[in-house]
Amino acid sequence: MAQTLVFGPGTFRRLGEIARALGLRRPLLVSDEGILAAGYVEQAHRLLADAGMAVHEFDDFSPNPTSDMVEAGRAFAAPLDIDGIIGLGGGSSMDCAKGINFVLTNGGTMADYRGYGKASRPMLPMIAVPTTAGTGSEAQSFALITDPRTHEKMACGDPKASFAAAILDPETTVSQPPNVTAATGYDAIAHAVETWVTTRRTPVSELFSREAWGLLRANYPRVLTHPDDLDARGAMLIGAHFAGAAIERSMLGATHACANGLSACYDTVHGVAIGMLLRHVVCWNANGSEAIAERYRQLDPDLPAVLRRLAEHGGMPEGIGAAGGRREDMDALVKVAAAQWTGTFNPRPFDAKGAREIFDRAW
Repeated sequence: MAQTLVFGPGTFRRLGEIARALGLRRPLLVSDEGILAAGYVEQAHRLLADAGMAVHEFDDFSPNPTSDMVEAGRAFAAPLDIDGIIGLGGGSSMDCAKGINFVLTNGGTMADYRGYGKASRPMLPMIAVPTTAGTGSEAQSFALITDPRTHEKMACGDPKASFAAAILDPETTVSQPPNVTAATGYDAIAHAVETWVTTRRTPVSELFSREAWGLLRANYPRVLTHPDDLDARGAMLIGAHFAGAAIERSMLGATHACANGLSACYDTVHGVAIGMLLRHVVCWNANGSEAIAERYRQLDPDLPAVLRRLAEHGGMPEGIGAAGGRREDMDALVKVAAAQWTGTFNPRPFDAKGAREIFDRAW
């Protein structure tokens, strides 16, 4: 988790102060085009400039940043002598910020850092300002970067890739379109559910998972029906952060592996893919073992039904077919899903056969 965590309405205005406390003078501000259009980049630039900093902005990446996009960011930053990086936006902004940090400070390409602990040199200090309650990337030392050739998401982690500070300001999430609130929020819900059962879970990750589930379950419908409710927005941000902290310790499972298959084949929005899959993965896992079923019941006595209701609140498609999926693409979906690293931590052994069974359930 970030060494410094600042939470509350209006805390975004402390960005300059926090950056200066970290010794930043020439930060790189990494933020996607949507956040630029919402005016947050201009606001961040002004806050940093007022604190005496020379700010450089990079936004040439997509919602699923690839290693090529990270390299573009490195090439942009290399001649600027930057001394810190700020990730402003959703998970893609924070992943891209981490990725740029890896290759800018340690050289090579993102593929060289696949796995954990492969950065041999110091990395630049970073600040996270999440504007969605979704990935919880600000609580993690992993960057998820897509290989543009295989479409596989590479998990590249290192303790040095943790954010030095994170600012959780619910006011920055209010401007999200409803579909973004729905998709990112359901992704956070999946993080709480999947981390609760993974093979790498720990007593600490379980504390984060359970607390995240309680916050997210209670407030997800609220932020969709009352989007200006800052208390609910704040609870979602903290819930997503706790779920991200759980991921850091326990990793994820088959839901995310299969969702990456849908994103690779159809460019499905990640949270929407999760919304179609999560309850089916819960049922598939529970059918594999009474011990896994009992774990889910400890989280909620009727978890699949609750997840279905939450998905309906979020306006998720009823199934893959309803979202435009084609049965003739099944082999391609299965191939991508079975290759995902996250599937290796699923509580029920997950392979191509399992992926096919899950896709069939979710169709």
